[in-house]
Amino acid sequence: MPDVIGPGLRVLFSGINPSLYSAATGHHFARPGNRFWPALHRSGFTERQLHPSEQLELLSSGLGITNVVARATARADELSPAELVEGGASLAARVAEFKPRYLAVLGVTAYRAAFARPRAAIGPQPDEVGGAPVWVLPNPSGLNAHYQIADLAEAFHELRAAAGR
Repeated sequence: MPDVIGPGLRVLFSGINPSLYSAATGHHFARPGNRFWPALHRSGFTERQLHPSEQLELLSSGLGITNVVARATARADELSPAELVEGGASLAARVAEFKPRYLAVLGVTAYRAAFARPRAAIGPQPDEVGGAPVWVLPNPSGLNAHYQIADLAEAFHELRAAAGR
């Protein structure tokens, strides 16, 4: 999966890893039922709801997308702890290179494992990754029943307010 990334972004969103569907289409968060794109729009990050095929339009808004781990799986729990740690190091290097204002990791469990932060919770983190402040957001996968779209949009909105325009 190619990253949607460039220097000086307001927010670099990092999924855990691509779904098999996303890998097949070449578009991030492409699986039907994934709530990333609706939450991004409802939170005010985008003026309209983008389709995954329009992912490159994010760059003009100062937004980007990458993943902690590049390997596609049916479910994130198929990743090993070692893959998450290795992916965390790789993500930190990308953040250090591109210098986004914020890194937003979409999935608290993956963030805990990738960065050895067992007590991390949703929201802003006390630590930086690659020199950028970190904000952990709920995983927008349709498999995450703990968060409905309104809850996701509110969590995204809090980050948008912190990151500014």
